[in-house]
Amino acid sequence: MAHVADWKIKEVDDLAEILGSRPVVGLVKIEGIPSAQFQIMRANLRDRMTIRVSKNQLILRAIEKAGGDVKGLAQLLDHLEGQTGIITTDLNPFKLNKVLGQTKTRMTAKGGETAPEDIIIKKGDTPFPPGPIVGELQQVGIPAAIDQGKVTIKKTVTVVEKGEIISPELAAALSRLEIEPLEVGLILRAAYEDGLIFTSDVLTIDDAAFLGDLQRAGASAYNLAMNTTYITPVTVLPLLAKARAEAMNLALNAGVITPDTVKVLLSKARGEMLSLASRIPDALPDELKATISSSAPAAAPAAEQKEEASSADEEEEEEEEVSEEEAAAGLGALFG
Repeated sequence: MAHVADWKIKEVDDLAEILGSRPVVGLVKIEGIPSAQFQIMRANLRDRMTIRVSKNQLILRAIEKAGGDVKGLAQLLDHLEGQTGIITTDLNPFKLNKVLGQTKTRMTAKGGETAPEDIIIKKGDTPFPPGPIVGELQQVGIPAAIDQGKVTIKKTVTVVEKGEIISPELAAALSRLEIEPLEVGLILRAAYEDGLIFTSDVLTIDDAAFLGDLQRAGASAYNLAMNTTYITPVTVLPLLAKARAEAMNLALNAGVITPDTVKVLLSKARGEMLSLASRIPDALPDELKATISSSAPAAAPAAEQKEEASSADEEEEEEEEVSEEEAAAGLGALFG
């Protein structure tokens, strides 16, 4: 049986203890992050999580050991590859992924790296005076020239496409142009919580789009509940207000007298009475004439008066003549 170094046994024990110390465990990619930047990231995150870096073989043994006590933790082994760090935290996986995403920073290339995206050099002036830099830029495919006493890029060009290797010569030229083509940061490969594994593609969400979806879902649910008269703490008051308004409208249209409708119905009846009485002013008692006079508008436009007179004439021609005595008798019966 091969001898296992004591420090490796202790490292596995320490890692296993760390894995069981908090409810959320994550595996993060740390490949390509310079040591100085990694230490800064770790220090900035120390209050919210613990980051531990070790050899993958030791991480594997630790997960296997801790997995006996933590259901589903062993599923993390499917995402253990490359240079990896262990994170333990109280943050849920979605918040953890968002916090780690904020650690990403741009950095210059040294040569030999894979371009994470197309590297595009845009047309325009540079801060460089004429000199050897023109030839250096041209050698790596950047169309540089001298124009009006300074170095200029003559047209926009893609010098490296996504997935291609950045050469040392191009890296040097990009550095001179202050172009940082690389993005480094702690990238969450997978996170464990309560027996479930969350991969980075599931955890990466658009906050604005997600909030918009929630708002639309809330509005749709509210409309559905209102239209189906589904009572909840949110809809109960609007539904009661709607029911009261509909009941009030029905009572008024049907002439049902209640403490709420009586004033409105009396006001409506009074208005109809005055409108009817105003058609036969000569047959009215003085008291009623005064009431109509005080309720009528101060003056009506001449055109409206003419139109009303014309309508009245037409109605008089169509209707039978009524004597003043008959009209007065009718009003007496109407108003008591």
